[in-house]
Amino acid sequence: MTFQWTAVATFLYTEIGVILLLCIPFISPLRWQKIFMIPLWNKIANYWNKAFLTIIVLLIVLFLDAIREVKKYSAAHMTEKVANINTNAFDHIQMKLFRSQRNLYISGFSLFLWLVLRRTITLITQLAKEMGIQVALGIQVTNTNEAAGKYMEENEKLKQALNEKGKGESELALEEANKKLRQETEKLKAELKTTSNALSKAKNEVTVVKKQSEGLKREYDRLIKEHERLQDLLEEEDDKKDQ
Repeated sequence: MTFQWTAVATFLYTEIGVILLLCIPFISPLRWQKIFMIPLWNKIANYWNKAFLTIIVLLIVLFLDAIREVKKYSAAHMTEKVANINTNAFDHIQMKLFRSQRNLYISGFSLFLWLVLRRTITLITQLAKEMGIQVALGIQVTNTNEAAGKYMEENEKLKQALNEKGKGESELALEEANKKLRQETEKLKAELKTTSNALSKAKNEVTVVKKQSEGLKREYDRLIKEHERLQDLLEEEDDKKDQ
């Protein structure tokens, strides 16, 4: 295997390892977000898009070159098979065809997993943001409920205090206090409704992101099985050539 294809194969195995690491269930998206916020990653993020596009272009070029090699040696393989002139030449072409097919699989899977890796990181980041918003909204709802309970307690204390004063003054003061409390209650209800709507929206977005992540994980598992099957086929081809 030449240097360039050794590098592509190493890159493919690295992609598989990183995606498996990102799929570990006990590491939450919030923890991954904290890892991505490390100053070192912030410096790398400035060059992330350029590096992503550069690697995409390189992998596409290698993939197209592998397709060209497969077509080239497939045609030569059929020609030698029909002619059946030189056994050594036929074996040499068959070996070249096998290598070109191997390179095609390596570059193709590397290209696909590179796109999957970027999408996975994007979904994890979005999910972490939505979870952060959900936590903040939950705290806001709790604070709003506590404030509403506090106002109700003050209302009860005010009623008791007014009952001890004169009847005329107590009715006037109670009416003013009730008016003020009704305004505060309406305001709190409006804030609580707004907060509840925002929380429901955040939950729906989190559910959508989770479904996308699960679908991506299932697709990744299928690709891993396909990769293992292809590796087995390649090993069988190697065994046949060795024999």
